Amino acid sequence: MADARTIATYDAKAADYANLTGSEKPDATLQSFIDLLPASGHVLDLGCGPGTASAHMRAAGLVPDPVDASEGMIAVAKEKYSLNARLGRFEDIDGDAVYDGVWANFSLLHAKSEALPDHIGALFKATKPGGILHIGMKTGTGVARDKIDRLYTYVTVEELRGLLTAAGYDVTYVREGAEMGLAGTIDPFVIMRGKKP
Repeated sequence: MADARTIATYDAKAADYANLTGSEKPDATLQSFIDLLPASGHVLDLGCGPGTASAHMRAAGLVPDPVDASEGMIAVAKEKYSLNARLGRFEDIDGDAVYDGVWANFSLLHAKSEALPDHIGALFKATKPGGILHIGMKTGTGVARDKIDRLYTYVTVEELRGLLTAAGYDVTYVREGAEMGLAGTIDPFVIMRGKKP
């Protein structure tokens, strides 16, 4: 079950987050993901937030399915980008081989640690053979709230690699870094991609 306090933060700060993540073109990470997908490919944007990534994917000719647990974020995605965004939570992931790609960019870090294998397994099932999973997570250990009350589950790089591999993905890309987010702190992260055989 999603953390109510985290969702409340995103509801309250949806406009701020849209301003923080807004861009006229995809960043290098999103563009490289887009480049891996077939023309008119279907993409699950899991935890779409204000919809910036989905808007860029749509402009590139893809067919995004933007999903978020925050009603505030869904409202911004619909209003700002005219996206067909829908309310949904990680446990609502279903479908069998329906997506060419999954963009889970710093969304599953709000899932409970014990639920991550099931969530990533559901994503694997929903991905078409040859499909790509992009996942971004904050690195570290344990669970903690940030200063704006969002609950995080931290993972090590090897833990995340193990989760993807156990689900069935071949890990094809790993990048580590650190950046400032909505809470104003600079936090370490990992970006990982998996390909479904």
